[in-house]
Amino acid sequence: MIQLEGIESLTRALILLGGELAAIVVGCIVLNQIARLVLGRLGALPGMADHPERIATARRRARFLLIFAALLLCLGVLALNGYWVFRQTDPYVQTREWIDAIPPDFWVGLALAVAKVIGLVIAGRIVIRLLQRVLTNLMVKAKAFEGIRANDESIEVFFTSLTAILSNSIKFLVVIAAARLLSLPEVVAGYLLTGLYIYLVVTIGLLVVKAVAAIVDSLDALSKKYSSPENWLRYYERLSILIPLFRRCLEYVIYLAVATLVVLQLNFIEHFAVFGPRLTQVIGIFFISRVIIEIGNIVIDRFQQEQKNLTEKERKQRLTLVPLMKSAMKYVVYFSAILLALNAMNFNPAPLLAGAGIIGIVVGLGAQPLINDLVSGLFILFESLYLVGDYIETGQGRGVVESIDIRTTRLRDPGGQQHILRNGQIGDIINFSKRYTYAEVEVGVAYDTDLDHAYAVLEEAGRQIRQNNPDVLEPMKVLGLQNFGESELLLRTITRVKPGCHQQVARDLRKLIKEAFDREGIEIPFARRVLIFKPESGEAPLAPLRND
Repeated sequence: MIQLEGIESLTRALILLGGELAAIVVGCIVLNQIARLVLGRLGALPGMADHPERIATARRRARFLLIFAALLLCLGVLALNGYWVFRQTDPYVQTREWIDAIPPDFWVGLALAVAKVIGLVIAGRIVIRLLQRVLTNLMVKAKAFEGIRANDESIEVFFTSLTAILSNSIKFLVVIAAARLLSLPEVVAGYLLTGLYIYLVVTIGLLVVKAVAAIVDSLDALSKKYSSPENWLRYYERLSILIPLFRRCLEYVIYLAVATLVVLQLNFIEHFAVFGPRLTQVIGIFFISRVIIEIGNIVIDRFQQEQKNLTEKERKQRLTLVPLMKSAMKYVVYFSAILLALNAMNFNPAPLLAGAGIIGIVVGLGAQPLINDLVSGLFILFESLYLVGDYIETGQGRGVVESIDIRTTRLRDPGGQQHILRNGQIGDIINFSKRYTYAEVEVGVAYDTDLDHAYAVLEEAGRQIRQNNPDVLEPMKVLGLQNFGESELLLRTITRVKPGCHQQVARDLRKLIKEAFDREGIEIPFARRVLIFKPESGEAPLAPLRND
C-alpha cells in the first residue's frame, strides 16, 4: 500500500482531483456541442424542418443527460479519491500505477487510431464539398431542361434534400469507421449500422417522395406543352384531374415501404410488416379504379360525340342515358374495387356478400318507397316519358328536365329554382317537348273593331314570325273569337313550334301583334276608372274624374 505522507502529497492529490474534475467538465461541454451540431443537422432534414419544437426538446434532454452524467462522474471521482485518502493511500501514485499498467502499444495504437480518424474526417469533409458542387451543377441543368419553369421549386427541394442525405450519410460512415478504428465494443458499431440503415431508409423514402413530385410536375408541364388536338395527348386535360391523386397514392406507397423496412429491423414488431404489401395493393386498386372510371367517361363521351346527324329525340336520349351509364359504371367499378381490396387484405368477401344479401332483403321490406322510386325511374327511362331537355309539367312543378336519375328527377322552373322530384311520386305528366307544341296567344280588341281586319293583321304577324324565327314550324292560325269580355273581344291564336319553345315564341308574337295593332290603329282595350266625389251640403257638384 502506498501511504499518503506530508503536505506535498496532499497538495499533489488535490491538484490531481481538480484536473480530473476539469477533464469531466470539458468532456461534457464537448459532447454537448457535438449533440447540438448533430441535432441541428437533423433539424434541417426534410420533414423535421416543420417541427423545431421537437428539436429544441431533444436538445434540452441531451443537455440534461450530459449534466446528470457529469455529476455522477464527479461524485464517483470524489468518492474514489476520498476512499484513497481515507485509506492513507496517495491518489497520485495510485493513478500513476494504473496508467503504467497499461501496455505502451496501447498508446501507440490509440495515437494511430486518432490520426486515422482525423484523416477520415478531413477526407469526409472534402468528399462532401465535392458532392455539393456536383449536385449543384446537376440542379442547374435540371432546371434549364426544356425551358420549363413550373417544376423549379420541386427540383430545388429534391436536390437540396439529396445533398443533405448524402452529407449526413458520409458523416455517419465516418463515425462508424472511427468506432472500429478506436476498437470500441462491436455492439457500438452494430447499433450505429442499424441507425444508419434506418436513417437511409427514412430519408431515401422522403427523397423519393420529393423526386416523385418533381417528376410528376415535369411530366405534367411537358404534357401540357406538347398537347394538341392531333395527338393522343388531347385526352390529357381530362385525365389531369388524376395527377394530385396519383401523387398522393405514390407518396402513401413510399411511406408504407419505408415503414415496412423500418419495422423489419425491430424484432419485437416485425410481424406487423406483412401489412405493408397488403395496404400497398389496396392503394393500387383504389387508384386503378379511379383511372378506369375516368377512361370510361372519356370513352362514353367520345361515343356520344361521334354520333352525328342525330334527330332531336335521339340527341335527348343520349343526354339522358350518358349520365346513367357513367353512374352505373362507377358503382360497378367501386363495388369490384371493394371486393378486390378485401381479398388483398386476406378477408373472404363471400360471407360479407351473403350477409349483405340478407340485410338487403330486410331493408327492401322496410324501404318500399325507395323501391317504388327505382322502379318508376326505370319505367320512365324505358318508355321515354320525358328526356333531358324536355319541358314538362307535373303536379309538383314545371320546367326543363335537367337530369334523370334512377330515383329522382331534377327540374329547373322558369324562375330558376330547381325541383327535385321522387320518381315514385310523379303522377300525371304534361310533356311540351314531344314532336311539337303550340304557342297560345290571346289578345283583346275593342267592340267596335272590324274583326276581319283584325284577323288579317294577326295572320300577317304570324307570317312574319314564321319567316324570322326558325323555331316556328307553321304559320299562326287564328281560331277566332274566343270570348266576350266586359270591355273587349278576346281573339285566340295558336302557332305550332318546336318542343320547348312555346313560351319564348309566344312572347315574341305578342310584341309583333302590339306593333302591328299600333300601326293599323286597332285598339287594345284597357281598364278605365271613374271617380265621383260626393259634394257636401250647400256646395256645387264636382265633375267626375276619369283615369284612362
